[in-house]
Amino acid sequence: MALQETRETDPKNLIPGATGDWEIVIGLEVHAQVASNAKLFSGASTAFGGEPNDHVSLVDAAMPGMLPVVNEECIRQAIRTGLALKARINNRSVFARKNYFYPDLPQGYQISQYDQPIVGEGTVVVEVGPDKAGAFEEIRVGIERLHLEQDAGKSLHDQHPTMSFVDLNRSGVALMEIVSKPDMRSAEEAKAYITKLRTILRYLGTSDADMEKGNLRADINVSVRRPGEPFGTRCEIKNVNSIRFAGQAIEYEARRQIGIIEDGGTVAQETRLFDPGRGETRSMRSKEEAHDYRYFPDPDLLPITFDDAYVDEIAAGLPELPDDKRARFQREYGLSAYDADVLVSEREVANYFEAVARGRDGKQAANWVINELLGALNRTGHTIEATPVSAHQLGELLDLIAEGTISGKIAKDVFEILLLEGGEPRRIVEDRGLRQVTDTGAIEKLVDEVIAANPDKAEQARAKPTMIGWFVGQVMKASQGKANPQAVNALLKERLGLD
Repeated sequence: MALQETRETDPKNLIPGATGDWEIVIGLEVHAQVASNAKLFSGASTAFGGEPNDHVSLVDAAMPGMLPVVNEECIRQAIRTGLALKARINNRSVFARKNYFYPDLPQGYQISQYDQPIVGEGTVVVEVGPDKAGAFEEIRVGIERLHLEQDAGKSLHDQHPTMSFVDLNRSGVALMEIVSKPDMRSAEEAKAYITKLRTILRYLGTSDADMEKGNLRADINVSVRRPGEPFGTRCEIKNVNSIRFAGQAIEYEARRQIGIIEDGGTVAQETRLFDPGRGETRSMRSKEEAHDYRYFPDPDLLPITFDDAYVDEIAAGLPELPDDKRARFQREYGLSAYDADVLVSEREVANYFEAVARGRDGKQAANWVINELLGALNRTGHTIEATPVSAHQLGELLDLIAEGTISGKIAKDVFEILLLEGGEPRRIVEDRGLRQVTDTGAIEKLVDEVIAANPDKAEQARAKPTMIGWFVGQVMKASQGKANPQAVNALLKERLGLD
């Protein structure tokens, strides 16, 4: 299939070389492990972390006479993912044998899909950024196809000095391979695309997309060209299991190819691996073409067929997806694009925010969730699922601010107590005497004392009213943060004659 040009050259994405500017062209093949209890063609468990060869059926081991049987849940999960990618769902798809030497796949071939995949073309809208102004650029990445295939096992080379062992626990686990069109033009765009795919998969629950467990991996196709010229020769970087590493691999590979061409050489089409320790790619093997795999329909598996009603039923059960949720958060809560993007990045974070924001100031709730809660979780290494501060506790804390019971500064102190010790915010405020001072007489006394102690600054403030902030800080310090800031500000203006 001829590659189609889909984007105009953007000068900000160009890489300067010794002989002029270059443009990177990137396409990705993302492999996501399907969320299912059993494998694609057998009833063996897909649980992570079992003893070697503990989750292996006779089908997975390719025992003679054992025939594969399709797991319908994997089919449903693939359709759900295709719908979320705004892709065409094919009512008829075919499993094929991909003939290739797999030392850790006993069949000697992989059951995959080739020219008749379950999901056809689609589109993903990717938000790249934010830039220094907090704005995002939207790009559209075309989806070529999504097909189902079985994973291979794992070769273990460090268990014996002269032999390699094989663990077949992953052999036969269902994978969705999501193939993009070559629509990305920078490492940042590719990282944003992988991040968006991971978010969509997690919202759907079609894959946990855990890259540390190998449940989401990317094969990255990279080529370079002069702006406006045809696509160059691509190299594929296999099995990248980190978004950060993906960016590093692309940057290195693009520079490597530019160097080869500018030195008068020719880029060889090949498969490469990324070495995170060295921060470089290295050659693995020459790149195979599809015809080298000798695909043919698997004779043991009938075509997968279903009607539109089956797809409609699945579509009716889809959750609210990230793009829709982001737009709603901006519309209903008045959030900025940046805040909405942060909050919808994980479904659990979005749910937490909505629980806090319900019936309260949405912008204030967003600020506390993003700045205080997520900052604390990042600092302490907790996940949102294991947060020490529940949405109920944070919501009650915001209620205390709204009532005027505590100030924002005191609220931050209470939040730290909740983080370390737990408890109910209202009781913490009462038991520890943290209630905000609203007694005008007590605040007047503090204001008068601070002004009397700083007559020179008082004169300066009368000439330069912006200096009142210094006095507010001194009064708040004297009150140990308990004075009502609005009352302090009003009294200072009155005493200094700034009304």
